[in-house]
Amino acid sequence: MNIPELFASGGIAMWPLLLLSILAVGTILERIWFWSRILTREREVSGRVLEAARRDWGAAADIAQRSAVLPMGRFLSAPLKLRSPDPEVFRLALETSANEELLTMSRGDKILEAVIGLAPQLGLLGTVLGLINSLGSLRLSDLGSSDAAAGTSLGIREALISTAAGLIIAIIAMAFYRLFQGFVFGQAKMFRQAGSELELLYRQSWAKDHGLPAAAPDAPTVLADPNAVGPKAASSNAAGPNAAGPNAASPGGVPPTEIPSL
Repeated sequence: MNIPELFASGGIAMWPLLLLSILAVGTILERIWFWSRILTREREVSGRVLEAARRDWGAAADIAQRSAVLPMGRFLSAPLKLRSPDPEVFRLALETSANEELLTMSRGDKILEAVIGLAPQLGLLGTVLGLINSLGSLRLSDLGSSDAAAGTSLGIREALISTAAGLIIAIIAMAFYRLFQGFVFGQAKMFRQAGSELELLYRQSWAKDHGLPAAAPDAPTVLADPNAVGPKAASSNAAGPNAAGPNAASPGGVPPTEIPSL
C-alpha cells in the first residue's frame, strides 16, 4: 500500500495529521540546526571569558561581546557591559540574561507539545469515524455472510491506519522533545556554573576596589536547584568558610527558566 492509498484508507483525519507532521519535522530540523551550532562552543566561550576576567575585566567584556552570536556570550556579556555595577545589580543582570537565553532555547517546544497531544487524538478520531462508516454499511440481511465479514474486517483494518499514523507522529515528536529538553537542562547547568564563578570574581574585585574584605578565591559556589524557577529561586548568597566580613558572601547561581514536563 503506497502513500496515496494510506491517505485514502485513513480517512479525513489523515490530513490534519499530515499538517502536524509537517510542523513537527520543521521544528525538529530548526532545533537540530540551532543546537548543532552552540553545543560544542559554549564551554570554550565561558572558559575564555572567565580566564580573562581574572586579569582584566575590559578584556573579558570584549571576548563576551565578540561571542554574542552564542547564548553563552550574550549571557556573560549582559553584566560585563554595565559600568561598575553593584554586586547585586551584577547578579540581577546575570539572572535576567539567563532567563532570556533559556526561553530562546526552548523555542519550538510548544509546537512539539501540541503535536504530541493532538496527533494520537486525531488518529483515534479517524479510527472512530472509519468504524462508524464500516459498521454503518452493514445490513441485517448480510450478517453471517462471508462477504460481510470480509468487508467489515477490511474496514476495521483501514480505520486503524489513522490511529497508527497519529501514534507514530507523536512518538517521534516526543523523542526529539525530550532530547531538546535535555539540551536546555544542560545549558541551564552551564549557565549556573559560569555565572556563579563570574559573580564570585566580580565580588572579589568590587570589594578590593572599595576597600572591603574580599571573599577567599576558594570560597564554595552555591548553586541553584536545577528545577528552580524565576529570580526568587536563585541560590542564597551564603558566606563561604574562608569569607571575611558581611560583604564576603559567595555568589548565587543563575536560575534556569521552567522546563516543561510531560
